[in-house]
Amino acid sequence: MDRERKGIAVIGAGSWGTTLANLLAEKEEGVLLWVFEEELFRILSEKRTNEFFLPGVRLADSLRFTHSLEEALAGRETVICAVPSHAVREVFLQAGKHLSQGALLVSVTKGLEDGTHLPMSGVLQEVIGAGKEAQIAALSGPSFAREVCRRIPTAVAVAGTTSRAAQEAQALFFRPYFRVYTNPDMLGVELGGAIKNVMAIAAGASDGMGFGHSSRAALVTRGLAEMTRLGISMGAQRQTFFGLAGMGDLVLTCTGDLSRNRQVGLELGRGKGLKEILENMRMVAEGVRTAKALWELAQKQRVDMPLSGEVYKILYEGKNPREAVQGLLSRLPRSEREDLPEGSLSF
Repeated sequence: MDRERKGIAVIGAGSWGTTLANLLAEKEEGVLLWVFEEELFRILSEKRTNEFFLPGVRLADSLRFTHSLEEALAGRETVICAVPSHAVREVFLQAGKHLSQGALLVSVTKGLEDGTHLPMSGVLQEVIGAGKEAQIAALSGPSFAREVCRRIPTAVAVAGTTSRAAQEAQALFFRPYFRVYTNPDMLGVELGGAIKNVMAIAAGASDGMGFGHSSRAALVTRGLAEMTRLGISMGAQRQTFFGLAGMGDLVLTCTGDLSRNRQVGLELGRGKGLKEILENMRMVAEGVRTAKALWELAQKQRVDMPLSGEVYKILYEGKNPREAVQGLLSRLPRSEREDLPEGSLSF
């Protein structure tokens, strides 16, 4: 690292953005959290707790809050993107004019943009452009906000458009209870973080329909196969999908009760409609939007992703989850070793 960066802005006060802002405020000075909702900004300023997304967690006294995007970014040399994936382009179109030249921009948002199918680093690069010469990194891996707030040991991965960006982000977030490993494969890290949310919906639906641990294990394993196939087709490195940003995050999100996407799947499996489920959720389940972009991307890449396809049909075509299961089970027998390029780990 050539120099110490000054000033940190976290853009987005959901559970993960708030958690990381709090983590950073433990040892960094001048951490500023940008809050979109006026009511939440008032609550945070008065009570120092995020009652919308992280109730019961007292935030560091040094952490400051703002409702102004311009104030959040003015003079800040490190910016954390923690807004939902569907809002990244809109927010950073506004943020770009206030962004410092050469800033380190770290995405902690997991998803694919609807329409473009871009991971968040791609959206940021399009929006910010070459003029700002920003260093971009992406942080991903098996981590629940509420557990990180409790300092439960957690390990994640970070990749960057340059090795310098990844190393700076690693140093920024690293704590004794929050281990950060660098990974040279930015595309793989971001694809893993996006696809696992879709697979968590499938796993939740399986549990919601009353299927057992064997069914869930099969879904996780076959989900990893789909993730790997797509990633390799796009130029990602297969090893990434067997690490923290791939298998690690997939296992956590498909099995952990704190997973929003798994909760969506559980309710779908129990017979509730998607509209009703989402109306009762304050937080964003990224897998719902990503499922559409992922299915379109799979068609574009001509990659076989049957699990992802069934999740898409359940969410966007109203297919009954039990019919989706029958569709998967009635597929022709095949080898685990099909459809992966030579030299890839067999699935």
